[in-house]
Amino acid sequence: QVHLVESGGESVQAGGSLRLSCTASGDTYTALCISWFRQAPGKEREGVAGVSRAGIATTYADSVKGRFTIYRDNSKNALYLQMSSLQPEDTAQYYCAAFRRPSGSCLTFDEGLYRYWGQGTQVTVSS
Repeated sequence: QVHLVESGGESVQAGGSLRLSCTASGDTYTALCISWFRQAPGKEREGVAGVSRAGIATTYADSVKGRFTIYRDNSKNALYLQMSSLQPEDTAQYYCAAFRRPSGSCLTFDEGLYRYWGQGTQVTVSS
């Protein structure tokens, strides 16, 4: 069983920056594919950013490209999302999610693959 805990969400003004963190426990971290998702009020959950197990390759939703950066620190079992130029439409509950895949691509937002989810952290951006 993998346990994920997010932190770092808060209320900010438009144009501001935040860094979200997610720590994992319960499995070999380098065997996990782990990504960020978000869900805004009244909207479906969407994939935001994903990263390869080695932390080299990344993928982003079009809406956050150039503003968000995902990275992972395998020595700390940690995943991060650096968010800049935040806009009100970025307001959402942000989740990290993971599934076990020791080989093969991690760069997918197929929610059916993600077995483990954190409790989420709220980001609110005001104009």
